[in-house]
Amino acid sequence: VQLQASGGGLVQAGGSLRLSCAASGRTVATHAMGWFRQAPGKKREFVSAIRWSVDSPLYADSVKDRFTISRDNAKNTVYLQMSRLKPEDTAIYSCALGSILSPNLKSGASYDYWGQGTQVTVSS
Repeated sequence: VQLQASGGGLVQAGGSLRLSCAASGRTVATHAMGWFRQAPGKKREFVSAIRWSVDSPLYADSVKDRFTISRDNAKNTVYLQMSRLKPEDTAIYSCALGSILSPNLKSGASYDYWGQGTQVTVSS
């Protein structure tokens, strides 16, 4: 299984970025997909996750109403649309794939495969 994250970059505060996570070896439609981030000197934290298409996506409180997770089953890709970015959003963002039956998608332990991460830097 390979997860390829892309779309990171440098953006000014208030700007937007869209991250992509392309999966191979597993079908995203039948798995839970999550995004996590890790800032320098901090622990990895949950950002967002999606399970079934009909389920409500999960978001960390810090990104709710600013970030949107979505999935394109035909492209086997999950996206994270990030808007109104803040300097505190600066981190390496990683996507992860796990069992759709996992009870707690906010925990990194629920995921079996991880992408390499993409850097997001938000300048003030």
